[in-house]
Amino acid sequence: MSITDQTVTECRELAARYPQARSALLPMLHLVQSQEGIVNKAGIELCAEVLQLSTAEVNAVATFYTMYRRTSKGGEHHIGVCINTLCGLLGGDAIYEALSNRLGVGSLETTSDGAFTLERLECMAACTHAPVMTVDWEFFDQMTIASAMDTIDDLIAGVAVTPSRGPAVRGWRAAERTVAGLDDGLANEGGGADELMLAGLNRAKELGQTAPGKVN
Repeated sequence: MSITDQTVTECRELAARYPQARSALLPMLHLVQSQEGIVNKAGIELCAEVLQLSTAEVNAVATFYTMYRRTSKGGEHHIGVCINTLCGLLGGDAIYEALSNRLGVGSLETTSDGAFTLERLECMAACTHAPVMTVDWEFFDQMTIASAMDTIDDLIAGVAVTPSRGPAVRGWRAAERTVAGLDDGLANEGGGADELMLAGLNRAKELGQTAPGKVN
């Protein structure tokens, strides 16, 4: 698949958002990946051309972050399981192992039918809702092996899958466009902060605690 004119235009629009155009490199790599399923040679060259960087500089960034796929295309859905300390202890490790066995793949591997890519994730900053799983970067909170398996079953069956917060799952490539910073019109879908997220703030209010004033 060749880079489309639309992708070229959108890359230039992303670059124009920043005082220093090279700051758009990470979003642009996600955008390229949303079209190609991978950060390939054509995508690297496009980013380098738009940002007036060398392909070596772009490659250095693309190979540093695990969210960018370089050797094989990602599946239709990306399944992430947090295995950091709290999530791991509360079931994240067991959920990951169960999914790995079910899908027949390890971390950053894609099933033979191209449906799923599985990844072990380090801290999704959602410890209050542990153990956490993501599907196409949407959060599924307080998961169990059973609920993880049900989610996979629904995705396979083509049933609409709704996360704990955020819009319904649309597929990994659509999510990559959102991560790139392109407006998907779904910013208000899925509700806001819940009682677990606000527990610390509400307790501070009960105690009359406030943040320190500005220090000159």
